[in-house]
Amino acid sequence: MIMKKNNIQLSDHFTYRKLLRFTLPSIAMMIFTSIYGVVDGFFVSNFVGKTPFAAVNFIYPFLMVLGAFGFMLGTGGSALISKTMGEGKTEKAHSLFSMVVCVSLALGIVLAILGAVCIRPVATLLGAEGAMLDQCVLYGRIILIAIPAFMLQQEFQSFFIMAEKPQLGLYITVSAGITNMVLDALFMAVFKWGVAGAAIATAISQVIGGVLPILYFWRPNTSRLKFIRPSFDGKALLRICANGSSELMSNVSMSLVNMLYNMQLMKYAGENGVAAYGVLMYVSMIFIAVFIGYTIGTAPVISYHYGAGNHDELKGLFKKSLIITGTFSVCMLLLGEVLAKPLSILFVGYDADLLSLTLRGFAIFSFSFLFSGFAIYGSGFFTALNNGLISAAISFLRTLVFQIAAILILPIFWQIDGIWISIVVAEVMAVLVTVLFWIGNKKRYHY
Repeated sequence: MIMKKNNIQLSDHFTYRKLLRFTLPSIAMMIFTSIYGVVDGFFVSNFVGKTPFAAVNFIYPFLMVLGAFGFMLGTGGSALISKTMGEGKTEKAHSLFSMVVCVSLALGIVLAILGAVCIRPVATLLGAEGAMLDQCVLYGRIILIAIPAFMLQQEFQSFFIMAEKPQLGLYITVSAGITNMVLDALFMAVFKWGVAGAAIATAISQVIGGVLPILYFWRPNTSRLKFIRPSFDGKALLRICANGSSELMSNVSMSLVNMLYNMQLMKYAGENGVAAYGVLMYVSMIFIAVFIGYTIGTAPVISYHYGAGNHDELKGLFKKSLIITGTFSVCMLLLGEVLAKPLSILFVGYDADLLSLTLRGFAIFSFSFLFSGFAIYGSGFFTALNNGLISAAISFLRTLVFQIAAILILPIFWQIDGIWISIVVAEVMAVLVTVLFWIGNKKRYHY
């Protein structure tokens, strides 16, 4: 008998089909979350102009640095909570879940205030000036109002999966995504509110994505998780932060590296370079969301079977995941090459020089999709095994060390092409490191 999607449990044996069915909602959730920035970019570029479009791309990485703390608490928390459930400690799991949500809300408020104070000096430090600087600050301060909700939305993507309600998480994320699209069209195309309209639309959609899950878990529900009166467990919180530090490191590093890319592009190609990179990042966010979504979707399953000592199931999950990730990687490369022109025209078709620069970047950049999925899965796999140190090492090397080295060195030899090539080189190096960690820890974790 074929099980319905909402009856798939963490303790099940996972075939390829069941694994894909279980992770599909988390993949879709990540894609729709990525669409926030993409939709903003499309409307800003086509209805407001090239300079505001460059401004949004310029400040977006800083905003993602703050939102990344939600990823840390979500992935680190879900790994420990899933492991606790696998050990049969249900009440303890509920207490940990409640504590993480409360801590996230408080931290989000603090980060929103700090971000609002720091955003202008940060944008200035990165090289924004004049009208572009003003647009950066305007967009960023509006988005910061919703940062607490955005952090909650990020972590609930993991919690819905471990609660065995991935489809409900998908419905909420889709609702938030559609809200963003509709409001973007209304605020920019109809009301002509410009960059402020884009920020307001995104902030409202993030509030929807962060508040609706709280309402669900607050009421009596049929999931494996529920809110109870939390008891603060400092030791557990430190474990959660340490274990989720790889996801925090990954997101913070990517944001910092994106800022460095923007600085290099301003040097070699001016605003056109920043705008072209923005298009590549929008497409990349959607493609990479497939890998991140799959990794988030499988993490609670891996944590559960690791906690329960089911070594055979762990081996099967690892092998199947490598094959699935490899298949996704080839598909992403082909889609990147095939869709390069129509996607570039969609965003910057109004400027011939900018379009040409974007197409050139696409032709090189797409090869990074062939490798990035393995390193992303590798980091998430070790997080699920509650080994935050190895997970953080992979993320740190992939998103910071290799990227910075490549972006500083390669443009010296190949100018603007060196910037696009550096992304591919960094991903190749990250895969090599990931494979070494897999080989070195196979006997320890029995996968």
